[in-house]
Amino acid sequence: MTHDIPADRPADDDRPAPHRPSIRTQADLEATWRRLMEPLGFSRHSLWLMLLDADGRPVPKLVEIDDAHRAPGEEDLDGFAHFVLDLVTDLVPGGRLAALRSRPGVGGPDADDLGWARVLVGACRRVGVATEVVHLATDVDLLPLPYDVLAVA
Repeated sequence: MTHDIPADRPADDDRPAPHRPSIRTQADLEATWRRLMEPLGFSRHSLWLMLLDADGRPVPKLVEIDDAHRAPGEEDLDGFAHFVLDLVTDLVPGGRLAALRSRPGVGGPDADDLGWARVLVGACRRVGVATEVVHLATDVDLLPLPYDVLAVA
């Protein structure tokens, strides 16, 4: 499912690409996710995909994967990897992917949050798609899930 980014949110910018702000740093990315997801509070588990062109400018649509409670299993990884590759290749050749998992509840990342992040990063690596640090949004917080946390968990 795709969603237009609401008009009052800066990432939804119908201006030509050269006039849309770029996401160049982790701070830029986190600030963008905050603008898109706040106010926090979620009734279901979703995975949100934001496509960034080669200059780091977000495409003004988000892809939402509903019912993203449990991460895909190893048997689903190839299909998911090619889905990501097709998105990036078709919409932002030479671009990269940013992802955020949202879910109801409080607390830090749980096993399912980390599983989704691992699957997403692994799928992107498998097909050569650049990816940003995955973020998690709960009812009370939005935080990055750095690669070193994924490797240890």
